[in-house]
Amino acid sequence: MVKASRGLRHRTRKLFRKNVRERGAVPPLSLVMREYNVGDKVHIVPNPAVHEALPHRRYVGRTGTIVGRRGRAYLVEVAVGSKKKTVITVPEHLKPAQIGS
Repeated sequence: MVKASRGLRHRTRKLFRKNVRERGAVPPLSLVMREYNVGDKVHIVPNPAVHEALPHRRYVGRTGTIVGRRGRAYLVEVAVGSKKKTVITVPEHLKPAQIGS
């Protein structure tokens, strides 16, 4: 019996998919050029059109805190259970968290 492949994007067919009316759209420049500061809260919302620094499916929908930069990418600290994990991703996969709303 042959074991199935279990790559990084294993079981992500529905998770990394755009809505029908969003398909083929290039991310707007306002999303790409957005700047975050250390301490900002952000949601991890992957854009499947951008393959660079796509976060692992475990972190999709989670909220984290910006802890630093690495080139154009941001270091986002996310709580997974009782542990803190650091996700490296680009601003196309991040959305500012509305705190107090």
